[in-house]
Amino acid sequence: MNRLAAILPASNVLVNVDASSKKRVFEQAGLLFENNHTISRALVTDNLFARERLGSTGLGHGVAIPHGRIKGLKNPLAAVLRVQQPIGFDAPDDEAVSLLIFLLVPEAATQRHLEILSEIAEMLSDRELRERLKTEPDAAGVHRLIAAWEPLKSVA
Repeated sequence: MNRLAAILPASNVLVNVDASSKKRVFEQAGLLFENNHTISRALVTDNLFARERLGSTGLGHGVAIPHGRIKGLKNPLAAVLRVQQPIGFDAPDDEAVSLLIFLLVPEAATQRHLEILSEIAEMLSDRELRERLKTEPDAAGVHRLIAAWEPLKSVA
């Protein structure tokens, strides 16, 4: 199992989210984490925006990995939201974003959260998979695609 699938419950995958801006999609993510994991939505959105102020988490190709450190969180947690209409995200290629993978990590996050981010970036660099994640009609299908993906094995 890949690192993202291990921290992504199926209930944390939403498609066709009605959000017209970065602010709205962050609020939707906050609501999801509050409803599914009892993490304050304000805490989530504040932390996502604090990270975003350091630089856009848009990767290009219509995808972004907004992430934040959450005080009191014990283990990393992820969510995937796909919006109905792509939103501006200040991505390096200026392409609007439709697929967002949210990552929340404990406040004192270590190497592990960097490994998770790296693996998500590796997954999203697979053009065919990325396009399937952006077009898969239902949330369960998106979750299955993520769960089935295998990272390249390092020879370290």
